[in-house]
Amino acid sequence: MALTDPDRLFPAEPALRGLARELYEGIADLPIISPHGHCDPRWFAENARFPNPAELFVVPDHYVFRMLVSQGVPLTDLGVPRVDGGATESDPRLIWRRFAENFHLFRGTPSSMWLNHSFEHVFGIDIPLNADTADTYYDHIDGKLAEEAFRPRALFERFNIEALATTEGALDDLSAHRAIRDSGWGGRVITTYRPDSVVDPEFEGFAENIEKLAEITGEPATTWEGYLAAHRKRRAYFKEFGATASDHGHATARTEDLPQEVAAELFQKALAGTCTGEEADAFRGHMLTEMARMSLDDGLTLQIHAGSWRNHSAPVFAAHGRDKGFDIPMRTDYVGALKPLLDAVGMEPDLTVILFTLDETVYGRELAPLAGAYPALRLGPPWWFFDSAEGIRRFREATTETCGFYNTAGFNDDTRAFCSIPARHDVARRSDCAYLATLVATGRLAEADAPEVAHDLTYGLAKAAYNL
Repeated sequence: MALTDPDRLFPAEPALRGLARELYEGIADLPIISPHGHCDPRWFAENARFPNPAELFVVPDHYVFRMLVSQGVPLTDLGVPRVDGGATESDPRLIWRRFAENFHLFRGTPSSMWLNHSFEHVFGIDIPLNADTADTYYDHIDGKLAEEAFRPRALFERFNIEALATTEGALDDLSAHRAIRDSGWGGRVITTYRPDSVVDPEFEGFAENIEKLAEITGEPATTWEGYLAAHRKRRAYFKEFGATASDHGHATARTEDLPQEVAAELFQKALAGTCTGEEADAFRGHMLTEMARMSLDDGLTLQIHAGSWRNHSAPVFAAHGRDKGFDIPMRTDYVGALKPLLDAVGMEPDLTVILFTLDETVYGRELAPLAGAYPALRLGPPWWFFDSAEGIRRFREATTETCGFYNTAGFNDDTRAFCSIPARHDVARRSDCAYLATLVATGRLAEADAPEVAHDLTYGLAKAAYNL
């Protein structure tokens, strides 16, 4: 019994389904371009076996554990570490059993499709996961993980990944990326510059982080000029390890283009810890414009992931830290928020700024019109809560008429869950082919053009947007 339908996500109407299937068959086996994500580069540096099924599928995946938490399963019962090093469940089989007993909670969600795809197509399992099959699953997957063919590098090659970008903070020494490079392995794993900890005055330990930035760059980073020079030096260092992009996870899309003396004064207040909330937001906004200007010099694509109230649960943040499933979408303004940056650099054809949103209401009203006018802008794919079949369809319907396909940036999986990468890209490919089939059938796209568009959405646009 198959866990996944071979015609999943294609239209129900027979003629449309046939056309979608034909388009999909033309791009299904293209290499995966994964230009933004959060896989651990140490996997590929060390090439050690994944420890066990729970550590592979449950403990690191906030898509998984947030659903279980919503039904009353404590994070500690799922082995999610505590910031104080306190006790959490350490038996991976028990964690797996809790996951299996609750697998029905994922029915109808993208996570269910991703997980079943991984179970079937990566591990060769064809029976449903539930309480009765939990140990069968565990033993089978654990046995496979002991094989050389299931080491990280072997899976990378099996998944047909052409390029995979991880994301590291500005203070990371990139030792794992150095180890990958020095190993001689041919897999292309590159880094991405994520400077939030040294850009956001409200980030914990901001002043200490700036001291560390000064130490590792040799620049006087506690002065405004030295601070900007330190960023330039770190960006150059990240480029040595393949970086083609920076990433910025601000709560809002606010940008500013302040006079340098005003920015310098805000920076000193940030170091002193005396910024108001408004001043901290203004500083973050100004730094987006500074980063865009740096991108004009060094060619890094600038990604803005705005509109998430991160770490919404204060108790969960205090106990378990960041990225534990409590990042919640918010209303987000882009037209007004981006204007200072766009006035400064928006007409630059050699700059690429990729916009992501968790506020779907702005696709047609704000983002598509902006990307359809400014040469510097591209629209990132549906992100986080919306990288699903329905989310992709809504995105295409809301944006294509205004900015076309070629002002978008293809697909990225944005994941920590390595085995879900082929599943997520497969969902995007199927969803896009279903949409293209509808355009062809309704006379909005020539059938002869559809295969080329499918290829570009799958492969070409991401390579171009991220300079890969």
